[in-house]
Amino acid sequence: MNRIIKSIWTHLEDHGYKGQIVSIHHLQEIQRDVEGRYRQGLLDNGFYRERLSFFKFKIPKDLPATSSIIIVAVPRPQVRVIFNLNNVKLALILPPTYVGYKTLSQYILKVLSSILVLEGLSAGLASLPLKILSVQSGLGEYGRNNICYVPGMGSFLQLVAVYTNLPCEEDNWRPPHMMERCQECQACLKKCPTKAIDPDRFLLHAERCLVFHNEKPGGIPFPAWIDPKWHDCLVGCMHCQRVCPENKKNMKWIEGDEEFNEKETKLLINGISVDRLPPKTRTKLERLDLIDSLDALPRNLGVFFERLGG
Repeated sequence: MNRIIKSIWTHLEDHGYKGQIVSIHHLQEIQRDVEGRYRQGLLDNGFYRERLSFFKFKIPKDLPATSSIIIVAVPRPQVRVIFNLNNVKLALILPPTYVGYKTLSQYILKVLSSILVLEGLSAGLASLPLKILSVQSGLGEYGRNNICYVPGMGSFLQLVAVYTNLPCEEDNWRPPHMMERCQECQACLKKCPTKAIDPDRFLLHAERCLVFHNEKPGGIPFPAWIDPKWHDCLVGCMHCQRVCPENKKNMKWIEGDEEFNEKETKLLINGISVDRLPPKTRTKLERLDLIDSLDALPRNLGVFFERLGG
């Protein structure tokens, strides 16, 4: 088994990825952790129902002999998207993980499966709290902002968890903890405009995070207490990650050259339906994984163009 694990780690490292393996026995512990926070009132009811209730803590029926979970961290960049309206050119950012999330998850599953199948083993994607799994497996650490950091990647990464029937002979499970550097640093806490990062508790007030609100369906307006000036991304938020010293070397890592012309931008900001999208515009949105966020674009784009007077 050590030979197989070594082969997996070597393959991941050759691509700049990192991984860790833990026993399946921790699955119920993870479930108790998440559900316990909710019962203690540490998680907002709305946030829990929308973002955490979909996790699946049961071993998949098609993988009854599951004995371990492999968690993989893949470096990911920010992606720039350009919109044009009334002679105003606006470049907005999509944070790491927003573009190609499902595609990358399937790719990691394919990579691991190709190695495991040679030994008669199998794998399947896991729908689990990835930050908890990463931090307690020893792969990553929490930042004060409750985001997962992996050495060498900062928080510019995507996590993928895979169930497998590969025996876990060396388990590095540990209690969750915050990066040592965060103990004396409050950069993210001071930068967060919504005060979602609380100096009196470690767990994020996720219901106040801009991410929670600008990912909602477009028919749900932003709460009145959110200042339009606070928004800094088309979807998601980068305030706390931009000021984090751990991300200093990654901040200029921005990819993407997708641009929507005046006509396309007007269609998007006016709330065009999927079935009426011009083929070229739809293709752009699909490349950016924004089709599912189409109904939110009028609201999200609107705050930026209103600020610019566009």
